[in-house]
Amino acid sequence: MVSNQTLTARDHWARAGACALLVALCGCSSWRGQDGRAATVPVAHPPTAEAPAAEQDLTATEAAVDEPATSAPAAEAPSTGGPELLPSAPKSYTVQRGDTLWGLASMYLRDPWLWPEIWYVNPQIENPHLIYPGDVLTLAQGADGRPQVQLERGGAARLEPRLRSSPLEGPIATIPYQAIAAFLSRPTVLEKDEIREAPHVLALRGGHMVGGAGQEIYVSKLAAADKSRFLVYHIGEKLRDPETGDVLGYQAVYTATATVNDAGAPAKAMLSESARETLEGDRLIAGDRDTPANLNPRAPERNVRGQIISVVDGVALIGQYQVVVINRGQRHGIEPGHVLAVDQAGPVVRDRDAGRLGMHVSGAFAPRVRLPDERAGTLLVFKTFDRMSYGLIVRAENAIHVADRVRNP
Repeated sequence: MVSNQTLTARDHWARAGACALLVALCGCSSWRGQDGRAATVPVAHPPTAEAPAAEQDLTATEAAVDEPATSAPAAEAPSTGGPELLPSAPKSYTVQRGDTLWGLASMYLRDPWLWPEIWYVNPQIENPHLIYPGDVLTLAQGADGRPQVQLERGGAARLEPRLRSSPLEGPIATIPYQAIAAFLSRPTVLEKDEIREAPHVLALRGGHMVGGAGQEIYVSKLAAADKSRFLVYHIGEKLRDPETGDVLGYQAVYTATATVNDAGAPAKAMLSESARETLEGDRLIAGDRDTPANLNPRAPERNVRGQIISVVDGVALIGQYQVVVINRGQRHGIEPGHVLAVDQAGPVVRDRDAGRLGMHVSGAFAPRVRLPDERAGTLLVFKTFDRMSYGLIVRAENAIHVADRVRNP
């Protein structure tokens, strides 16, 4: 009896479990049926014009192209229409005595070194690149619609067709020659090899410690075939590259002119045109060094980044028509006539308000911030060495100092 009741209870619980399992299975099937679309495998379709494409990693160039355009400063915007004429550019101008090519270009162009782009080379004029006092410059429009400056020789209309005349005066200079003449004939910077190989003052006759005009000197390392006239220099401070610390050259101070009387060993020479005292060890340098007869102002073809490392005469503030030395030379692609922009180096300041609002940070702990460089002027390279060059400041918009940067204009 008990056994039959026990079996009946077991059958009851078995049937109940089977029913529960059946209900559960039906519920799961019903759930899948309600969400059958989610169970299907998604099919990839090509993007349509209305649907945005999937975001991809962009290159730096693509990102720059996709970035919304922003207006750049006018001074930095690349020029797409050629040289920019000044509103005050004259329609006609008669060249005056004392004019320079740089001065003429500055009358017409915002960037005077772009003068070759507006200069019309007339094949019917002899030496059309040379400009003489009395010549007439006319502003016209070229066949391509761009501005041109055309040249008419002064007095050409008064000449007979069979006659051919040459200007009595020489062509105008590129820059004021008097501003650089002393540095072409009497350099103030000498390179290490030039100093090492140069003859030097061995002693002064009569046992003198210093010498001046009329003093005879003994010269060492002077070969018999050397020239008879030299410039005497006192070697001054080293000129170092601020980037590498290398010695690029030495400052040189002209003391006198030496004329060799006896090319023996040692040689004898007489001092003249004395500017300051001559000392033992001073170097004798030949005075007829190669100098450019004319300069063609232009921007360098290579990328140039350098600094002003010295200013002639040692003044603190550098202005127009003063000569500076830069730490870039022939090995960097610098040539006479290259035009470089001068940037005033941005000072380093401390941001005392860099902390939380209302909190003032002590100067000793405030973060340093370097302000951007500002355009200060323009220089024209007129003489180059291996690793340094002379430059004339042809435009000074702000104060220029040693350590200011130079770059492509």
